[in-house]
Parts: sequence; structure tokens; C-alpha cells
Amino acid sequence: MAFLHPSQIVDRLNITPGTKVADFGCGSGHFTVEMARRTGKSGVVYAFDVQEEVLSALKSKIALEHLSNVEMRRADLETSEGTQLAENFVDFVLFCNFLFQIEHKEAPAKEAFRILKAGGRVAVIDWKPDSGHQGGSQGGIGPEKGSRMEKNTVVGIFSEQGFAFDKEFETDDLHYGIIFKKSEA
Repeated sequence: MAFLHPSQIVDRLNITPGTKVADFGCGSGHFTVEMARRTGKSGVVYAFDVQEEVLSALKSKIALEHLSNVEMRRADLETSEGTQLAENFVDFVLFCNFLFQIEHKEAPAKEAFRILKAGGRVAVIDWKPDSGHQGGSQGGIGPEKGSRMEKNTVVGIFSEQGFAFDKEFETDDLHYGIIFKKSEA
């Protein structure tokens, strides 16, 4: 796979009708829209981003797709209870190309743990440290290599918040995908 294809990746995430999903750092909403299609009218996707502009663009995209199961919220996910969702509320949280952009990486992991139901899952998709960006004046794709995170660093952050590593999944040539699970108890 050359670059992230939301429909193919969401196939691997087991998003089914009725699922409550939180999309952390939803950006332009490619994954938000695809997950909303999968959750159906009985489910919901909460799309969070700190940038008002991307939420406005997502609002237009949702209208074009005739989706009524997306709630967009401007939120700083680096603050305590940044989503303002109830505890033990959602089934699934997605972090896609989000962690490399923020300073306090443990904060949204902690928030994900708080809002997830027992047995809930988190998928983290982020840039491979050795892919894409050429650096310097050559440009390239993705963030500077210095801001990318190793998989083991991500596993450490989520483990410290109480998550168990579940599995890795295929994304594309430039990213890695990891699923974590909140314990049933």
C-alpha cells in the first residue's frame, strides 16, 4: 500500500454498526467519514481537533456524505478531560498522525483510557521514523524525522496509562499501526 487508504485501514479496525468512536486529532476527517459509514445510524463518531478550520472543512464533508452520526468538537486533547465525554463511554479511539504533533503525548492516552469502556480499543497510526521525509530543502512527505515516534515509545506511553498491547496491523509503507486494549475489569 503506497499511502493511507481509510477504507482499507478501517476494514482492519473492526468498526461495526452501533460502535461509539472517538477520533483524536481528526484533521480533515478522512477516517471520521469512513468510520461513520461503518458505525451506521446506531453508532456515533466524535471527531476532535484543536483547529477550527479543519472542523469546518469536515462539517462540509459530512454534509456532502449525508452523515448524521458525527459530532465534531473543538478540543485540546493535551488537557485533563479534554474531550468532555463521560468515563467508560466509547468503544474505540483512533489516533492517526496525531501524537507526533503534540508536546504532552501521555495526556491524550490518559484521556482515551478514561473515556473507553472496559475492553475498549485504541488504534495508533503514526509515521515510521525512517520513512518519507527527505529533510533539508528537498521537501518530502510527512513530519521531520526528529518529531516521529518509535513504536516502542508509543507502546510505553500507552502501557503507562494502563493499556495492554493487542497487536500491530498493516497500514501503508510510511506508517505503522498498533492496537491497544483497555482491560475488561
